Order: sequence, then structure tokens, then C-alpha cells
Amino acid sequence: MLNLYQNNYLIVFVFLCLGILLPVVALFFGKLLRPYKPYESKYTTYESGIVPFHDSRVQFNVRYYIFALMFVIFDVETVFLYPWAVAYEKLGIFALIEMLIFVFMLVIGLIYAWKKKVLKWT
Repeated sequence: MLNLYQNNYLIVFVFLCLGILLPVVALFFGKLLRPYKPYESKYTTYESGIVPFHDSRVQFNVRYYIFALMFVIFDVETVFLYPWAVAYEKLGIFALIEMLIFVFMLVIGLIYAWKKKVLKWT
């Protein structure tokens, strides 16, 4: 039985080493074999063949990022409802109470975001 566990850990260790070693080797050979001819025009900004006329960094309103983050949070959290719904009969009343607490916490977060006007698009 001990040999079986050691064999499983050995397989995980081999895959871990391969997962680290292969990208490192590929990047090393890529750097070794690439042509290296630096000159000044390679380091300039290129925008569709036109010489850039202003800074390419544009500052966006942080509200868009927060809105996207809120969507991701609530989208991922609702994924937790599916396994609970599939195994509802086996889990019993305790799981129902836990899920109600979970949904209640999500609603509190949504109300907090609404009050802080995070969900306002413009």
C-alpha cells in the first residue's frame, strides 16, 4: 500500500518537473536561436504605420473595472448553487440553511454595491 502512494507522488512530481522544465527550456532555446539585431527604430511605438501623435496610455474610468469585477464575482458565486441544487435531497436541511446564509450574504453584497452606486454604468 505504501508503494502505491509513493508511486502516485512520483507521478505528480514528474509532471510538476516537466511543467516547469519544458517552458524554461523552450524559452531558453528561443532566446538562444533568435536573431538579435537591435536598432533605435525597433524601440519606437508603432500604430498602424502612423507616427504616434500622443501618449498611448488612456485613463479609463475605474467604474468600468469595478462593474466587470462585480459581474465576475456574482457570476462565479452563482456557480456554487448548481452542485447544491443537484444534491439537494441528499444534503438535507442543514445544507439548505447554509445555502440560505450564502445567498443572504450575496444579497448583502449586492445591496452594498447598489448603495455605493457601483452598479451605475455612466
